[in-house]
Amino acid sequence: MAARAQRTLIRGASIVTMDAQGDLPVGDLLVAGDTIEAIAPRLAVDDAQVVDASGCILVPGFINAHMHTWQTALRGLAANWTLLQYFKNMHAGLATVFAPEDLHIATLVGALNQLNCGTTTLVDWCHNNPTPAHNDAAVDALLQSGIRAAFFHGTPKPDPKPGQTPFWEVPHPRAEVERLLKAHQGRPLLQVHAAVLGPHYSTLDVAVHDFRMAKELGLIASLHQGGGPARTPDGWERLEALGLLGEQINIVHGHALTDEQLQRFCDLGMSFSAAAESEMSQGHGHPLTGRLRGFGRAPSLGVDLESVMSGDMISQARIALGIQRSLDNVAHRAAHGTIPDTSTITTREALAWITVEGARMLRQLDRLGTLAPGKQADLVLIRADDLNMQPVHDPVSAVVFQATLANIDSVMVAGEWRKREGRLLGVDLPPLLAALRASGQKITQAMGLT
Repeated sequence: MAARAQRTLIRGASIVTMDAQGDLPVGDLLVAGDTIEAIAPRLAVDDAQVVDASGCILVPGFINAHMHTWQTALRGLAANWTLLQYFKNMHAGLATVFAPEDLHIATLVGALNQLNCGTTTLVDWCHNNPTPAHNDAAVDALLQSGIRAAFFHGTPKPDPKPGQTPFWEVPHPRAEVERLLKAHQGRPLLQVHAAVLGPHYSTLDVAVHDFRMAKELGLIASLHQGGGPARTPDGWERLEALGLLGEQINIVHGHALTDEQLQRFCDLGMSFSAAAESEMSQGHGHPLTGRLRGFGRAPSLGVDLESVMSGDMISQARIALGIQRSLDNVAHRAAHGTIPDTSTITTREALAWITVEGARMLRQLDRLGTLAPGKQADLVLIRADDLNMQPVHDPVSAVVFQATLANIDSVMVAGEWRKREGRLLGVDLPPLLAALRASGQKITQAMGLT
């Protein structure tokens, strides 16, 4: 007879499920193995480890839908760069001196920080990987961290040397993607997808190849859209005519899209990931949030660049919400001469951007993004009895507008605690941070930066 799965009873939390079943002011959640078994106001269980969660708010694990984790050792270095400076200094400069071990330590520490901040699923958009060894180093780091990860295999973007084919004319290396898929098939906490150039950053032939590859392999094809003139201005129309657009396409940023294109892409089921703080800081433009809402859709959110800003997803939800409310308020005042009667976006919508919509972007909403029986036990306990949180009148608003990293008490991924009572488990941080600092110093010195 098979041994019964380990069970954990989280008792007495304020439970924000983000699910159709609704929230519980006070309730219990039972985990069996890697799965949520039950949620109720009170559960009678006599064979489970009991965790007293009184004074806590229990929420689904956050999903960071877009981050270039390989830049963790360069934290803050790009904080004053525009997007054009970033392209020149990062992709054509700093990125070119990364060895596999630099990707490993950056990805490992970056993923651990995500867990520390309450992120249980990380979309690692890795596009500084010139060799298979770089890919293996990054993937091994994700696995070592214990986070649930989606490794989006990208390609480097250096300035072409004389006689060298420029990156925008190079098809995505299908053989390497297939190698990674085969090597990591069946891993419960890892998916492999494709971070492609897309028609904005490649020739049409490359875009067709990459989109077709992703469709044939059953992968999500994620791409950046925006940041200067498109290399293939009519690329989207050509790709749609070939039947290559659909729910497997994820657009990051998307500021250059017209309303007509955006409506069409929503109708086709494509997903959108915004990085509100990064976009506002580096010059992309306003996030797509409000435009998507007009078409009945919502974005997932990502940190994008820890070389610019913090990796914490609560901040991303708060900033994206504040930006869009501001835009809506200004538009209403211009049209009516007064402040709107009500807020245009609720805090629950903002929390959904970093939970539900992240799961939808990964085509994993049946498993992730909400707390419900049968779903994966990815969850976060937030201390609501801390000084900065009391009194709590609305748990959702308290999470979005009051909570910080200091309140992230415990984090569970697939039924395993990765953080408890404010501390990461099973991690010896000092040597990792020393290695991260050494990597960052090596990279910046190689480029003549201090």
